[in-house]
Amino acid sequence: MAEHRIFDTPFASVYPHYLAKVERKGHTKAELDTVVEWLTGFDDAALDRHLADETTFRDFFAAAHLNENAPLITGVICGVRIEELDDPLMRQIRYLDKLVDEVAKGRPMAKVLRTA
Repeated sequence: MAEHRIFDTPFASVYPHYLAKVERKGHTKAELDTVVEWLTGFDDAALDRHLADETTFRDFFAAAHLNENAPLITGVICGVRIEELDDPLMRQIRYLDKLVDEVAKGRPMAKVLRTA
């Protein structure tokens, strides 16, 4: 089976869509960046660098230090149950998609970030 084209898509080309989604629902760039940082470990400077360098999703997640609670992100995204995805990279991308959806829906940040 061929790899999905999203793997070699620059993160910078999708980030504006994430931002538009959360802003359209009355949320902020800061909230979006908070969930990206929580998932990947990238601070604002590292995130800005990945955006400027047009890092692919493959390299973006290869450089990330995934949060130890990331496996707690479950549910359905694009009709597929996240926890049933076999490809680790696709699962990580879908983790991010799910977090963005939760921010856009106004879920409390403590729940989005899987904290007590």
